[in-house]
Amino acid sequence: MTIVQSLTVPPGARSVDLEAEGAAIRYRDDGVNPTATVGQLLPVPAGGAPPLTYFGNMSKLRFIQTAPTATLDAIFYKT
Repeated sequence: MTIVQSLTVPPGARSVDLEAEGAAIRYRDDGVNPTATVGQLLPVPAGGAPPLTYFGNMSKLRFIQTAPTATLDAIFYKT
């Protein structure tokens, strides 16, 4: 995928747990689009590593795959 994606944030969500599957994902949290080589790397967790918990302006998060097999799991929390 070369298309940048954002999250659909549920009303009242205050944080999100993010986890890559299949391949790493790159993201930015400043509203600027990442590329497959530019942005913070969210690797596939190894050995039961915890997901990335993000507290911030989730509407500014942007994601892109580093390989076609990458998917992103997101769980939102209100507290």
